[in-house]
Amino acid sequence: MRLPVDAVRNIRIRLAYDGTNYAGWQVQPDQPTIQQAVETAVFELAGERVSVFSSGRTDAGVHAIGQVANFRFAGTLPLKAFQPGLNQHLPDDISVLAADQVPLAFHSSYWAERKTYRYLIYLSRSRHPLLRCRAWQERRRVDAEQMSEAAALLEGTHDFRCFETQGSPRSDTVRTIYRCRVARLPMADIWQTSDLDDQSRPADLEPMLLAIEVTGNGFLYNMVRAIAGTLVDVGIGKQGPDHVSRLIASGDRALAGATASAEGLYLVRVEYDEARIERELRSE
Repeated sequence: MRLPVDAVRNIRIRLAYDGTNYAGWQVQPDQPTIQQAVETAVFELAGERVSVFSSGRTDAGVHAIGQVANFRFAGTLPLKAFQPGLNQHLPDDISVLAADQVPLAFHSSYWAERKTYRYLIYLSRSRHPLLRCRAWQERRRVDAEQMSEAAALLEGTHDFRCFETQGSPRSDTVRTIYRCRVARLPMADIWQTSDLDDQSRPADLEPMLLAIEVTGNGFLYNMVRAIAGTLVDVGIGKQGPDHVSRLIASGDRALAGATASAEGLYLVRVEYDEARIERELRSE
């Protein structure tokens, strides 16, 4: 049975944000954070103080296309009012894309089954001001095929401690990566200075975006950024693709690539067992 609107409800929201001007997700003293902005928006909209829990605490400068968060709410605001109402009170660089009701036991992090991150690399010798804080620039020539070969070796269940920031407190460093892909993405025509119908430009001479996309059941601290740095090492010929297998076997963070900068990282998607959510919500 569904709860009446004046009872405590658990509200799930899907968010997109530009992380450039924020010190990450989690509330921090005297620094702007995504969590603080959302909690403030709820209070301004409905007059209720809430704690908002995310699927994962993105770091300073990291962006999201499909972050998921939830909070318990005891007010009478109709469910359909959350998405437009919160957006009226959020800054322009944060947007609530959707809102729904989930079981009271639901937690955005603990119930997550898969997460997908994407890391963008701008391949050009010249910086692009419109990609500032949106992608990591790599001036050297990279071999995307070699990177793809290395990325495939990451798939499966492994101990990924070699990609975790040293000093992190986790004792269990085994994770499963379901999919890891590298793709070259031609810059959209809107970024070009020539006419839209000009077909004379050699595609291989145009600036490119390189996307590394990783889907897994969970990630260690800075794991995706360390993977990106390692795959770039392969792409520039510093290491061969088989270096990834040796690296995982060694468990040695010092042998992995540098932690890629935060601005290229995007949380793309968080997946849940929606049938379970609906089933438990109906039983309340």
